[in-house]
Amino acid sequence: MQSKSIRKDAYGYLFIAPFFIILTIFVVYPIIYSFGISFTKWDGSILSPQFVGVENYKRLFGDKFFMKSVSNTWIMWLGCIIPQLIMGLALAVALTDRKIKGKAFFRWIYYLPNLVTMASVGALVFFLLDWQSGSINRLLISLGFIKEPINFLQDIFASRFAVSFTLWWMWFGYSMIIFMAGIRAIPEEYFEAARVDGGNRWQIFWRITLPCLRPIILYQVVTSLIGGLTMFDVPYVLSGGNGAPQNSTLTMVMYLYNTTFANYNFGYGATIGVGLFVLVIMVVAVAYRLINRKSLYE
Repeated sequence: MQSKSIRKDAYGYLFIAPFFIILTIFVVYPIIYSFGISFTKWDGSILSPQFVGVENYKRLFGDKFFMKSVSNTWIMWLGCIIPQLIMGLALAVALTDRKIKGKAFFRWIYYLPNLVTMASVGALVFFLLDWQSGSINRLLISLGFIKEPINFLQDIFASRFAVSFTLWWMWFGYSMIIFMAGIRAIPEEYFEAARVDGGNRWQIFWRITLPCLRPIILYQVVTSLIGGLTMFDVPYVLSGGNGAPQNSTLTMVMYLYNTTFANYNFGYGATIGVGLFVLVIMVVAVAYRLINRKSLYE
């Protein structure tokens, strides 16, 4: 009996083996390899990497472009996440109301932008904001608001706003779906008791809905933060890959990509990747502690 039990357990390891093999090849090994390359100077050629110790990490901490990319990433993420949460929560509350008709249609419409690839949306926004032939400039001129085209993508505020607005437009529908699931998970007895006590919709939202959604809101912030720290597609397309204007849309992943594949500095590019990885791990660790605080659920 004991030998049969052991053989059955061995079959379990056989079924989970493909996952761990793929994880090791495509995730664990690249991380370890990149960490090793970060201590070298290498242009990606057939020549062997030259070991330089911690020189790349010393350069990283004094790299003004890396620090600029970190601040740019945070600024554009904040410009996206705040309206994203507000809009998603407002729509979730509205579309879970039983009195509203056609809720399925509106849910589908609002979630639709999330199904389009970021590069495609970035290209669309680029052509809309184009200085010479963009539709927005033509519309503003035809309405008489401006007399000559505005080069939006060469203005620091406008270019950052374009990135944040595009990401907000793509992801507020996803936030709406998550919030709707959270609202539906709240026991109906809470709302019925509040109505019996004479609470109006605004009071019910602030006293019941919002407190019960605190873990969901925190989850949304954490997942959005991880995605925001690795944003690449939209700012890359809108800026032509160089973070224009004046590196104001240069993100950490864009800087990593340009350093590694445009300037062929694989050693320092790997160092930037390690720095990004450590930053994400730190954010996830803090978020994990916040999520597991008992006070959020009491």
